[in-house]
Amino acid sequence: SLYASKIISYAQRFMLIREAAATYGWKLNNPAIALMWRGGCIIRSVFLAEITKAYRDDADLENLLFNDFFASAATKAQSGWRRSIALDATYGIPTPAFSTALAFYDGYRSERLPANLLQAQRDYFGAHTFRVLPECASANLPVDRDIHINWTGHGGNISSSTYQA
Repeated sequence: SLYASKIISYAQRFMLIREAAATYGWKLNNPAIALMWRGGCIIRSVFLAEITKAYRDDADLENLLFNDFFASAATKAQSGWRRSIALDATYGIPTPAFSTALAFYDGYRSERLPANLLQAQRDYFGAHTFRVLPECASANLPVDRDIHINWTGHGGNISSSTYQA
């Protein structure tokens, strides 16, 4: 649990740094950032050398979980990670860092989740629109554009930009 959660923690750190760099136009040297953390920083870790290697091998690496070393490590840790969190929950032991790391991992590696239902709920309650999956398309449900469904049969056709409460 600890090892896999640490991998997720570092993956999230580099995701945040990547987003900030895109927003502010920063030029980053991710291998150097990992090395900097290794030398004298409170968050130093042995596998920072692996992070450095991952970014040296692929300067445009979108996420550490796309690197073979880290993907394999997270996959191998999954069973024990899940058992540990389940046991913790059974005994009422809060492990929020481990639990949220696993939830992030599950969400990040899954193309579709039950949470996609939230799009329909948001459209029903607030006319926020949604996109239809290609395999669900029909004449009434077109693909590749945002649509709104008149779920209740009254209230007219509205979109989030024209919705008036």
